[in-house]
Amino acid sequence: MTIAPPLERSLQWLRRSPLRGLTAVACVCSAVYWLGIASDRYVSESRLIIQSTSLSSGASLDLGSLISGTSGGNRADQLLLREHLRSPDMAEQLDAKLGLRTHYSAEGDWLSRLWGTDASREDFHAYYLRRVQVEYDEFAGVLVLKAQAYGPEVAQQISQALVQEGERFMNRMAHAIAQDQVTFLEGQVQALNTKVQSTRQALLSFQEKKGLISPEAAAQAIGTIVANLQGQLADLQAQRGALQAYLVKDHPNIVLLDQRITALEKQMQQEQAKLAAPGGKTLNRTAEAFAQLELQSQFALDMYKTALTALEQGRLEATRTLKKVSVLQQPNLPQEATEPRRLYTTSVWIIVILLLAGVAHLLMAIVRDHRD
Repeated sequence: MTIAPPLERSLQWLRRSPLRGLTAVACVCSAVYWLGIASDRYVSESRLIIQSTSLSSGASLDLGSLISGTSGGNRADQLLLREHLRSPDMAEQLDAKLGLRTHYSAEGDWLSRLWGTDASREDFHAYYLRRVQVEYDEFAGVLVLKAQAYGPEVAQQISQALVQEGERFMNRMAHAIAQDQVTFLEGQVQALNTKVQSTRQALLSFQEKKGLISPEAAAQAIGTIVANLQGQLADLQAQRGALQAYLVKDHPNIVLLDQRITALEKQMQQEQAKLAAPGGKTLNRTAEAFAQLELQSQFALDMYKTALTALEQGRLEATRTLKKVSVLQQPNLPQEATEPRRLYTTSVWIIVILLLAGVAHLLMAIVRDHRD
């Protein structure tokens, strides 16, 4: 049996260069796998945007959005959601809910499937990132979710679960922050309420101990009494001076006036001693102590009112911190398998193989030149 001349020449060409033969075999194997063996994968795609329900009008300046020319919006929230959806915890949640390990290991060809349902957490997460893509579109400002599976229904279920978990995660995080703020404010209100009660009780105890409702008012009343006594004393002294002009010193009228003047002076000294005296427990010290207690009580009450206002504002703000994940494109049920892109992938692999073969051929030529 003779071999056709073209085929014989091809075999001779391959025998003269084993690298060419290896390259040809690699290209044929790549084409056979990607064009005939690689399993179809269905892709369910959805697009999300995060919107805040907060009514506050102050928008923060996003330097990154100014540089890139895109609208800032909730870029930070969307990047945070992207990392959550790509996290190992998210992969484990989807596996527990949809049985991804079983699906990815039971379906597909031997090269593209997950090797074993007992794959480690790290191996499963690496495989999950190859099958679930969550990317942020800088230009449009949206999250693009693409879930690949070996069945259209499974791909859609993965995409739907990602959307639901994303909204739940954003609301849970926003609620946790708001609840922490409200809890802190409630603790402050409770502490200030206790302080107000203690200062008011101290004020009442002071009043009961001193037997005075308001020492300041009592001091004013005593000041009025002293002023009246001084007026009466001045009148009596004037009368005595007038009588002494024509009566003897021990005249009964003068003696009577002297007694009344002495009584008024003694009464004035007693009243003035109630107001102020060196080292004594006088009314001015009582009034000062009472004023300090009253100031502390009023300050505690003002702080309590401020804390109550802040608490109400915090509760109101907590109801406005919801993060709404708006679905611009619902997770679709794919009708055709779009992965792998057979012709494109085959072409890429062949080009890469030829490039590697060229590099190897060049290295071999350099080695031969050095030997010569």
